[in-house]
Amino acid sequence: MKKVTVISILTMVMVLGFAALAMAAGAGDQSALVAKGGHIAFLMAMSVLGSAVGVGVAASGCGVGMGHCARGCMEGTARNPELAGKLTVTMFIGLALIEALTIYALVVALIALYANPLLPKLMTIFGLS
Repeated sequence: MKKVTVISILTMVMVLGFAALAMAAGAGDQSALVAKGGHIAFLMAMSVLGSAVGVGVAASGCGVGMGHCARGCMEGTARNPELAGKLTVTMFIGLALIEALTIYALVVALIALYANPLLPKLMTIFGLS
C-alpha cells in the first residue's frame, strides 16, 4: 500500500473517532437523552456528517475534473500554440461548469443542515412537537 493511502485512512479513522467521542461526551444517560429528543440530536448529527462527507466528495471529484481539464488545455496548447486563446476560453467555461457542481453540493448540504425537511415530521413521530 502506498504511504499516502495509509496516512489518509489513519487520519479518517482518527477524525471519526474523535467526532464520536465529542458527541458522546455530553450524552450522559442514554435513556434520558432519548426521552429529551435524542433521536432529533442523532438526526442533526447525521445531517452534519452527511453534509461534510457530501461536500468533501463533491469537492475532491471536482478538483480531479479541474486537473484533467487544465492538463488537457496545457497539452493542446503545447501541441498547437496558435489555438492557445480558444483553448483557454473553452477551459475556463469548463472550469466554471465543474465548479458549479461543487456549489450545488454545498447548497444541498446547507439545506440538510439548516432547513432539514425531515425534522418537523420526525418531531411529530417522536412526540416532541
